[in-house]
Amino acid sequence: MPLVRISLLKGRPPELRRKIGDAIHRALVETMDVPQRDRFQLLTEHEPGDLVYDSDYLGIARTNEIVIVQITLSAGRTLAQKRALFGRIANNLAALGLRREDAWINLVEVAKENWSFAHFANEGEASYAGPQKISA
Repeated sequence: MPLVRISLLKGRPPELRRKIGDAIHRALVETMDVPQRDRFQLLTEHEPGDLVYDSDYLGIARTNEIVIVQITLSAGRTLAQKRALFGRIANNLAALGLRREDAWINLVEVAKENWSFAHFANEGEASYAGPQKISA
């Protein structure tokens, strides 16, 4: 269950924003075994000055077309899977006409018990942690 945050500078057409979200989700499905229907994304546009980034950190030339992607997901993927994800996202965005150098990606791994998907009748449910026993 990844939660994907996508940050862009304001001004991209709605169709391109949708395609960026599609490209990132497709990469997760293809490289991290994320189910096709497991899609939760927050796409946020920022005014100039509200999205701050170094235009040449690590010698990588970035432009105002930068796409900052932060993915929170359950821990347990291999380094090979993570590298495949990074490459697939960059390639998928490049297929949309964006520069690979403008793909900035951060993974945040959390334990499975840190997810909850509703069904709060039992005083809060950690969806992946198994049934909760309520003591009297």
